[in-house]
Amino acid sequence: MANQAPAQGRKSLILNAFVMMCSGHQSPGLWRHPDDRSHKFDETNHWVELAKLLESAKFHGIFIADVLGGYDVYKKSLLPAIVSGAQWPVTEPLAVVPAMAAATTSIGFGVTISTTYEQPYHLARRISTIDHLTKGRLGWNIVTSYLDSAAKNLGRREQLDHDERYAQAEEYMSVLYKLLQASWRDDAVILDRERGIYTDPALVREINHEGKYYSVPGPHIVHPSPQRTPLLLQAGASKSGKLFAAQHAEAIFTSAHAPAACKKNIAEIRQTARDVFGRDPSSIKVLALVTPILGETEAEALAKYNDYKQYASLEGALSLFGGWTGIDLSAYGDDEELREVESNAVRSTVEAYARFSPANSKWTKHTVAEHVSLGGNGPLFVGTPAQVADSLEIWVQEADVDGFNLAYAVFPQTFQDIIELLLPELRRRGLFWEDYAVPGGTYRENFYKTPGQSHPRSDHIASKFHWRADATAADSGIPE
Repeated sequence: MANQAPAQGRKSLILNAFVMMCSGHQSPGLWRHPDDRSHKFDETNHWVELAKLLESAKFHGIFIADVLGGYDVYKKSLLPAIVSGAQWPVTEPLAVVPAMAAATTSIGFGVTISTTYEQPYHLARRISTIDHLTKGRLGWNIVTSYLDSAAKNLGRREQLDHDERYAQAEEYMSVLYKLLQASWRDDAVILDRERGIYTDPALVREINHEGKYYSVPGPHIVHPSPQRTPLLLQAGASKSGKLFAAQHAEAIFTSAHAPAACKKNIAEIRQTARDVFGRDPSSIKVLALVTPILGETEAEALAKYNDYKQYASLEGALSLFGGWTGIDLSAYGDDEELREVESNAVRSTVEAYARFSPANSKWTKHTVAEHVSLGGNGPLFVGTPAQVADSLEIWVQEADVDGFNLAYAVFPQTFQDIIELLLPELRRRGLFWEDYAVPGGTYRENFYKTPGQSHPRSDHIASKFHWRADATAADSGIPE
């Protein structure tokens, strides 16, 4: 439930809708609710109408999660996910973005794509294409993947070691920056009809990348898109992930059940960005996962919550929990206190949930499942618009987040409730804008509220690769 928020230290919030190309997403089983339409995720119009709805309310973006495999840790089987529909089936997210973009003008689209299973040359082509088709409204949520089920289906017996995945991702980003930023000069396409020259060949060059993981001669096959590099988002909370974020991320997605659980990580990333990479730490915007259940009165909100609970799938929740943590809770009895089992991993994980949650006399696998079944791995805010706004302000003040990825319990009702109930309260408090800072602008321009800021900021590593229109090839070398 909501808490009373202090009054000071307010900042205008960045708000994204958090979705996935599946049913239920963070609330497995809610596809069964009579008002839920998330099972229509395989219909283009489903996404077009969502984009139009959210843009009418001035959401910054639509953040689309993704996985490349199923959740098969729980019970050592994919069956619970298949039966419950826990992020299964799931379709490819980038494909629907042009349709959403064609029906809108300003909202951004943050799409999750892994660096582990696709050659950087191919991904560069795909994201440049979508950045063109959206007129510069693409964001890329960079992930290294975490499911062994994906690895087994994509040419590996198991995942690469965690730190090696990030080492590979570092080289991957270097290749991407070379292709997207350095391979073409801004003004290479000249369309000289008289001389019959489409692109000036002197303004396109190979990148000749030779590294441990990739050999890419180039040049990039696509001409410079409006942003050149999409807005970069990332969610790693490990030591390697935080270092990666400090160098590359413009936005960081965090999922934690309380501000205290992520406050330290946020501060560390920003300090590393400043001290190691020379970046303005305030340029890294942090977005926290939240699922709001709203009512005009507290009783109405609680009634919705109790209604939603009866449709939640506990088996689906344990399937998601197993994929997220690598822990199979089917190995434990229904009444077994998980904070007292032998496994250090189980004890520490469950204690982390219990520490920032209302007191329970016992934490069993059923408790964990109930905790995850609505809102997934983030907090659930149930209350009036004022109560939920208070809770959001507490996160801003205590964890120094800049905004929120708002997940749904019931699709699209949760988003309609946010628009009709929560946004007017946030605007009344001066916490959310009335309109896009740059109507018709790029994702990055609106994200930073800066007209003309379509390319990465000058203190971002990508800018070091940028071959600008006023530079010769000699003056704009390709960094290694």
